[in-house]
Amino acid sequence: MMSQGIVTMSYIIAIILFILALGGLSNQETARRGNWYGIAGMTIALLATVLGVVERHFEILIAALVLGGTVGIILARRVQMTQMPELVAVLHSLVGAAAVAVGFASFLDPNRLLRFTGVELTIHDVETYIGIFIGAVTFSGSIIAFGKLSGRISGKPLTLPGRHVLNLILLLGTILFCFKFIDQSAIGGGLQPLVIMTVIALLLGIHMVMAIGGADMPVVVSMLNSYSGWAASATGFMLGNDLLIVTGALVGSSGAILSYIMCKAMNRKFIAVIAGGFGTSGSSTTAGSDKDQGDVDPIDVHEAANLLKNAKNVMIIPGYGMAVAQAQHTVYEITKTLRAKNINVRFGIHPVAGRMPGHMNVLLAEAKVPYDIVFEMDEINDDFPDVDVSVIIGANDIVNPSALTDPDSPIAGMPVLECWNGKTSIVLKRSMATGYAGVQNPLFFKENTRMLFGDAKETLDEVLKAL
Repeated sequence: MMSQGIVTMSYIIAIILFILALGGLSNQETARRGNWYGIAGMTIALLATVLGVVERHFEILIAALVLGGTVGIILARRVQMTQMPELVAVLHSLVGAAAVAVGFASFLDPNRLLRFTGVELTIHDVETYIGIFIGAVTFSGSIIAFGKLSGRISGKPLTLPGRHVLNLILLLGTILFCFKFIDQSAIGGGLQPLVIMTVIALLLGIHMVMAIGGADMPVVVSMLNSYSGWAASATGFMLGNDLLIVTGALVGSSGAILSYIMCKAMNRKFIAVIAGGFGTSGSSTTAGSDKDQGDVDPIDVHEAANLLKNAKNVMIIPGYGMAVAQAQHTVYEITKTLRAKNINVRFGIHPVAGRMPGHMNVLLAEAKVPYDIVFEMDEINDDFPDVDVSVIIGANDIVNPSALTDPDSPIAGMPVLECWNGKTSIVLKRSMATGYAGVQNPLFFKENTRMLFGDAKETLDEVLKAL
């Protein structure tokens, strides 16, 4: 067994490593190092907790660690990059479920009223209540996010009449039951209001995420990450564990900051993310999808290759379709070939490209695309008039002009990559189906747009051969 002093020192070292991990993950070049810092910090934290905090039932703890670790390794090895958003959502749900389970375990502790009295009991009850509330919202919200990201649940927002009033009523209900819980807890009761609050929180999490459209899901994933951190921090207060408090606060605050940055980039209101249902003006998410917008101009792989060979400036805009087709490595080979011909090739990344924050950046990094030619939307949007060819790979909503021109569109107001301002746009798609937000794209029908239909990887392989 470790002494308390060694445990405290280990926790301090773990916290420092977690902070260094966040710093490393803020930059692509240092992301790998940041991950190793995080792994080291979590290893130290686990060892210190097991050897210095836990006093009994080691066999159960070790069995749980082995089981959880095994499941985690299997998932990490089997999951495809296209499934990463769904995996992240599931992991968030597990954090929420853990917070709820720990909260109920703490409340049902038969020695609770012996260890806490008076003001201490009230504070502990509030910590327990908040931890369970945030955990339940995170759990149910993450399950719905998983369903939307995996296609099991429609990406269309659920816009119930008076949905904001409903959310307010649910929140007020949780506050009311908090007072009842504290009053009853002091005399040995409180289970009933705690269970009712948990049910309300589960419904609130479901309703909040169901009200958000598919195009805004990356922000939802980021916000749920923040919720999971705050749930962990509340659990830390409940257990009196400083490491859990600090780690949860780091995750919660960093997730909230990321969500705020993404909201600014998308021209959304940060508070609306928390309230649920932003980006839903009440219009149909399929608005404009049935409207006849003219004919598209198809192109074959040889014509596409000729356009690329004769270009001086090329912009590649990846979307979720690139991830589905696993075409990132072929994209890199095309990039190398074009750069060898002294053609300036850059990548334009939208903040919400893919299904989670940084999804496209991760894919490109996996394919060894140089970091210095990958640019965020704000950095390159003004450069499109000088771009000869833009190659849009499986993206729809992030290059949709209706976001800027149609106030009734579900993505209205969202900044997009304005590739139509360039000389020619080549759009790679399997079909004319709408994107994740369910909105048809006027870009496909513009005079300077050429449609290259087919599987992205197979098509790009043919383009590479023709270069």
